Parts: sequence; C-alpha cells; structure tokens
Amino acid sequence: MRNLLYRLYERSLENSLTLEDLPRHIGVILDGNRRWAERKPGTTTAHGHAAGAAKVIEFLGWCQDIGVNVATLYLLSTDNLTKRGSTELGELMDVIGTLSGDLAASESFKLQLVGDRESLPKELLKKLEDAEKASKKATGLHVNLAVGYGGRKEIADAMRLILKKHAKAGTSVEALADLLTPELITEHLYTVGQPDPDLVIRTSGEQRLSGFLLWQSANSEFYFEEALWPDFRRVDFLRAIRAFERRHRRFGA
Repeated sequence: MRNLLYRLYERSLENSLTLEDLPRHIGVILDGNRRWAERKPGTTTAHGHAAGAAKVIEFLGWCQDIGVNVATLYLLSTDNLTKRGSTELGELMDVIGTLSGDLAASESFKLQLVGDRESLPKELLKKLEDAEKASKKATGLHVNLAVGYGGRKEIADAMRLILKKHAKAGTSVEALADLLTPELITEHLYTVGQPDPDLVIRTSGEQRLSGFLLWQSANSEFYFEEALWPDFRRVDFLRAIRAFERRHRRFGA
C-alpha cells in the first residue's frame, strides 16, 4: 500500500509540472555520500561514493524525462583535492573515473569536463578526457562534470585568459579596462556557450554553495534538500522542480 501511495504521489507531482516553465539547466551539489556510509554499519566511505555514482545515473535519467538540456554535477572541488585524506580521495577519484566511462558508454550524454585540468592527477584526467571525446557526437543531455572545480578559480582562470590574450595583442591596461565587461568574462568561463543554471539543488541539508558556479548562479533559484545524495529520490527531484516553477523569477529586478 505504501509503495502504491508513493507512486500515485509521484505521478501527481509529475502531472502538476508545466512544460514551458521547466529549468533548462540544473546544477546539483551531490552532498552526503560520506554521512550516508557512516549511518550504515559495515559500509565504507568507498561504498558511499559508489552509491552516489549510481544515483547520478538515476538523476540524469530524471532530467532526460522532463526535458532538461544541461546538468552540471559537482563531483570534486578544488578544496577536496587538498583537504580530503589520500585514501578517500583516491577512492573518490576511482569512482569518478569509472562513472565518466559508464556515462560515455551509454551514448546518452554529451560530457564536458569543467574544472582546473592541471590540478587533476594524470590518470583521472585521461579517463575524463577520454569520456569527453567518446561522447562528443552524442546529442542527448549535456552533462558538465565539475571535477577539480572551484568557482573562484574559474573566475581567476577567465581573467587570466583575457589578460594573456590582450597582452599578446598589445592591448594597453587602460584599453583593456574599458573593454572588460561581464559578458567578456562569461565568454572565458569553463561553461562558455551554455545557459546559466536556472536551478541549483544541494542535498544533505547544507545551505551553502561551496564555490559552485559562483558566476553563473547569480540569478539561479536554489533548492536545499534534507536527503543525503544516495537517498535522493525521484519524488524529491520532482518536488524541487515544482518549487522552482512556483517561484516568480525576477532576475535581479
């Protein structure tokens, strides 16, 4: 009976959505894998990250079901690279490498690595770039894999690219100051050419961005979910979409 009621509620949520008001780009901060593992006796952190990877595949299917165009997954931050223990970090990178290969092999997603490539170990970088190349011709959901990603680092990298480009062209500092606009910076971000995220979801009850898409999320709607990432259900996803549709977006006005 409980499963039947759940399915009926899920269907009711889905039927309540308005197609023209759906988000085109969803960003998600996949938080809670470690805590999920800690709450299950005999479960290791590695199992928690593996469960999180399995949830990613489910989540992307839900995005496809409702017609989302772009999904950005915050898988590994620049802080994670320096602050996580070496054992856990190695396990997490193994999971990410395997996940990227599985997503590419499905031929359902066009993958793009967004992050500081120079900060990543060569083995992981190769797996991610191989997956990126293998999925280049895919026409389905565009999936950004935010690995070695930090919002401040992305903005600094964009500014560095602009400075190098104009220094090479002989542009003076004064002239560059006149040319510098938000649009110019946007053109040099990792996500150039993509729509900004309409909706950013964070699981595990935490209510902060942790450096995720700082520039791009200026006008995003945020949804904070109590469930840990491996426990995130389709009904939770649909609630987030419903909440998004009910908000009156002002875009800073």
